[in-house]
Amino acid sequence: MSPLGEQVTDRLYGLGWATVKRLPEPVAVRLGRTVADAAWKQRGKGVQRLEANLARVVPGASPDELAALSRAGMRSYLRYWMESFRLPAWSAERIRGGVEVKDIDRLTDGLASGRGVILALPHLGNWDLAGAWVTTALETPFTTVAERLRPETLYDRFVAYREGLGMEVLPHTGGAAFGTLARRLRAGGLVCLVADRDLSASGVEVDFFGSAARMPAGPALLAQQTGAVLLPVTLWYDETPVMRGQVHAPVEVPASGTRAEKTSVMTQALADAFAAGIADHPEDWHMLQRLWLADLDPAKEPGADTAEGPGKGTP
Repeated sequence: MSPLGEQVTDRLYGLGWATVKRLPEPVAVRLGRTVADAAWKQRGKGVQRLEANLARVVPGASPDELAALSRAGMRSYLRYWMESFRLPAWSAERIRGGVEVKDIDRLTDGLASGRGVILALPHLGNWDLAGAWVTTALETPFTTVAERLRPETLYDRFVAYREGLGMEVLPHTGGAAFGTLARRLRAGGLVCLVADRDLSASGVEVDFFGSAARMPAGPALLAQQTGAVLLPVTLWYDETPVMRGQVHAPVEVPASGTRAEKTSVMTQALADAFAAGIADHPEDWHMLQRLWLADLDPAKEPGADTAEGPGKGTP
């Protein structure tokens, strides 16, 4: 992106936080849906990529069914952004009432054990809202990792936004994040990582909806190194203003094998839990980027990838 483009992007996000959070909620909902439908009709690269990804998730969908699913996906994606722009203005009561999570005892019991807990999530639903709910409803601070964005002022905006919601935010690059996360876990703390897309060259190959993809090794390595509980979590929207979630069964460290072998088995278990949640709620999977290895080969599928909306990232 050119310097001018970076400045425009930064200002647009700033405008979103400055204005959208002041809108009445019904107005913000309508605005998000209007923007989503306009973007979907334009059939830009992001929409095309979302639809191609959803075709792997729902391989039996007809063209009309896939188009309807991608439209619902864009509406869900813009709901995420409308909520995120408004979150700093939400009351504690609104945040507590905005999320319902099944099997939350798996998280609370893990924290009570003193072992530390790693929550690993895909890009489903609104992970920022889920984080705000954890810090508000459970009164539990946590540490996460954010991808460094350009311009630096935009990255600073997202760090300040998430810190304002009660999160400790570490930069993805620079090499220090893993050690800090390990220290937080050894102290019995909570770490939350979005972990369905590898941002490094050291990801673990997994089978994901029948094709090879690469996902971050960080969650599995942290669990092995610190003894922390590793819990997959999936999120989804329904027709109410409430977002719902599921804390899945812990991913255990295998009793035998090399570190690489254990990491492969554990990361595949995360991928399987993510796939189950995505298959149940494909319209809420906000993956507008290339993910599968076959799609990452430009010779197989021409066209530059779209820029990613800022996420939390993983080590």
